[in-house]
Amino acid sequence: MKASRKSVEKHLASGEAIYGVNTGFGKFANTRIDAAQLRELQMNLLRSHAAGVGEPLPEEVVRAMLLLRANALAVGASGVRPEVAELLLALLNAGVHPVVPQVGSLGASGDLAPLAHLALVLIGEGEANYKGKRMPGREALKRARIKPLRLEAKEGLGLLNGTQAMAAVGCLLLEDAHDLCKLADLAGALSIDATLSSRTPCDPEIHRLRGQPGAEASARNVLKLLAGSRIVESHAHCARVQDPYSLRCLPQVHGATRTALAHLERAISIELNAATDNPLVLRDGRIVSGGNFHGQPLALPLDYVALALHELGSISERRVDWIMNPNLTDLHAFLAPREGLHSGYMIAQYTAAALVNENATLIGPSSAHSIPVSGNQEDHVSMGMTSARRARAVLEHVRTVLAIELLCAAQAVGLRKLKTGRGLLPVMKAIRVRVPPLDADRVVAPEIEAVRELAASGELLRAAERAVGELD
Repeated sequence: MKASRKSVEKHLASGEAIYGVNTGFGKFANTRIDAAQLRELQMNLLRSHAAGVGEPLPEEVVRAMLLLRANALAVGASGVRPEVAELLLALLNAGVHPVVPQVGSLGASGDLAPLAHLALVLIGEGEANYKGKRMPGREALKRARIKPLRLEAKEGLGLLNGTQAMAAVGCLLLEDAHDLCKLADLAGALSIDATLSSRTPCDPEIHRLRGQPGAEASARNVLKLLAGSRIVESHAHCARVQDPYSLRCLPQVHGATRTALAHLERAISIELNAATDNPLVLRDGRIVSGGNFHGQPLALPLDYVALALHELGSISERRVDWIMNPNLTDLHAFLAPREGLHSGYMIAQYTAAALVNENATLIGPSSAHSIPVSGNQEDHVSMGMTSARRARAVLEHVRTVLAIELLCAAQAVGLRKLKTGRGLLPVMKAIRVRVPPLDADRVVAPEIEAVRELAASGELLRAAERAVGELD
């Protein structure tokens, strides 16, 4: 970092034009700035680019952004002083969290608006949350006993160019999505017992013949969760030859989602340690302009993951229908205690269907909709931050759909009066602590929310894994 900073200062002293250091930005790249105005140029950059709108990003995303931006600067190709990265980490360690609106990034020239709001607090401007209170950035720094940064040439630009907003949302999304895949396998396994379906489609030899790692992992999980099920044994010689695809093809569908996550994980693992600034200071001292800030490497897999997560919800909703459909189940229609007098969980399926439909409107690829900006200088943008935010919304909807499946499957399994699998018994117990068996119509919304909270907290997965070991 010190070496690249010396290179910036050397080039400045020579009087040559360096983009963003002694020139304007974007369409103003050919406008030279006087040496006496270079600090003002960097301050103006942060102020003018802080044009985000909408609800603030969650605290965990802002913390990730602080860490990732510091890490990008620490690559040593941005030409900023070490103090800049150290101040980002000081905010992180002190719990000073800049208020960063969600909307405004096009994901090319990086996440400019979100990073501008993040960086404003470093110079004592903008807003921050500190110890549970929202306040002016300067006040938050004062309370945390942190001195504001006085920007030098290149440092404002060094704070703004990069993909750290979409990468922050993406890596946290990825962590939750891995757990969501396990939860989907868990819900599907419970539905297999609820519907008296077969576990044979999870036979490892079937999946060995195709060789898709994601499908193999989901099949292993289902077999592990269903081990010891008396319900499976009770219909070993029934007349049903094949189950519907939502149950029979569970490993293949869930596994394909796992494949999409692996694609995103590869892209993000690279991006987290990348230099995404512009211009960059190379090892030989040259300062060159390029396009490492462009978010396309993340935008495409984020769009792919949104679609893949949607499919977990889509197939889950079909299993909910199979559990309750009076034309398909041997139990009371909609799990109603008394058909006609009670409606049971009929409308819970409506909610699942509504969420799946809403997700279908969110999965159109944002990366396909570039809009030229900056006087057509930035004529192709990635929209990667939109991709990340939409994928996050899809994930939250899918988690609720899976909660509905778990709620309904738990009721159906309870009506079977036989023991379910070893990995599912503690899941049933955890649900029953929050939601008693349905013996008459009640308000369903709190029950859906209770199971969703159990899912989001990881309690259901932990319960299952305590019984059968870690799931794939």
